[in-house]
Amino acid sequence: MTDTSAFPDIAGLRYEQAREELIAVVAKLEAGQAPLEDSMQLWRRGEALAAHCQQWLDGAQAEIERATRPAPAEALGAAGPAEPAGTARTDSELRADDAVFDE
Repeated sequence: MTDTSAFPDIAGLRYEQAREELIAVVAKLEAGQAPLEDSMQLWRRGEALAAHCQQWLDGAQAEIERATRPAPAEALGAAGPAEPAGTARTDSELRADDAVFDE
């Protein structure tokens, strides 16, 4: 995990803001015009921005998964769990099972 404590302002950025700044940082680094010390500082800020963006994405994904996860009853269906593939029973087998419970 990247230490973002050196860049406290990043915590308040929205995803889009952090992403745009990260793009700018990468462009500056790729241009190769900054002195080594400045490049290292840009690199560290880029790492912190990337970690912040990832936190936003992870949070959004978790929220979507929670919102779209079926309720336990829906996951099993009204009649209970489905038979595994290739093990579906015939109507006569089902009636035979019901007869056992009727006795």
